[in-house]
Formats: sequence, structure tokens, C-alpha cells
Amino acid sequence: MNRSKRSTLQAAGATGIFAALVAVGFIKPTIASAGAIEDAFKAKGATAGLKALGAEDASLSDKVTLKAPDIAENGAVVPVAVSSSLDNVEMIAVIVDKNPNSLTGAFEILEGTPADITMRVKMGQSSDIIALVKADGKFYMARKEVKVTLGGCGG
Repeated sequence: MNRSKRSTLQAAGATGIFAALVAVGFIKPTIASAGAIEDAFKAKGATAGLKALGAEDASLSDKVTLKAPDIAENGAVVPVAVSSSLDNVEMIAVIVDKNPNSLTGAFEILEGTPADITMRVKMGQSSDIIALVKADGKFYMARKEVKVTLGGCGG
């Protein structure tokens, strides 16, 4: 089998699997269209990231919980956990203000799924971390400053 025929068959198989996952409901088509949030991933700074996501009017909420260390000894792997007790959560995003690209992760939450994510982010310097939650079409957030140590000293 020549290379182009093999590539075509592999692509067709992958498309079929993807279509089956969409049909069953494991993947929403909006997840697949990452281009919708491409600008948000390229945004510089928290304000630009929030604006790109359409969340410039996000309000602080005690129903959004952000867990991250006060001091991160290794900025390459900073643990972050976000959860929410809001009803009808549609999305959770994590923004690190002083990172070159502030949006570090955006997760679509399927109906009936707990609004709870954990991840590790890379931080080049001390910065605010913002947990952004979209519920019922409105944005809510929590914010925490995380200090990154550099050579044993607070940064």
C-alpha cells in the first residue's frame, strides 16, 4: 500500500471514530473546534485573556474554589485545582496573569459532570492565578497570588 493511500485510510478511520464519539455524546462538537478559543490562548495577560473569552465582566464568587500553593518551590509544575458549587457549569478555565500566554487551560464541563478539575501549570514568575467558571452563560472567578521561588528566595 502506498503512503498516500495509507494516510487517507488512517484519516478516514480517525474521522469515523471521532464521528462515533460525537454521536454517542462523549465529545461535543464545540470541544473539537478549538479555534473558537484560539485567541484566548494567544492572549498576553489576564485582562486580555478574560476579554478573549468574553469574560471581562466576570465577578468574584465564593462558589468558585481555587486551590494552589501560596509559594511554589518549582514554577515548572505548580498544582492547581478548581471546583465550583454553581449550577449548570459549562466551562472552567485557568489563567496565569504574568505568563507569556495567560490562558493555561480551558475545559468544557458536560452536563451532569462535577465541576472539578486539577492540573499543573508552568509559572515563570510570581503571579496571580485566576479560576474562571462559566455557568448559565455568566462568568464567575476566584483569584489567588502564587509566589514562585527562584534559587530558594521568594520571587
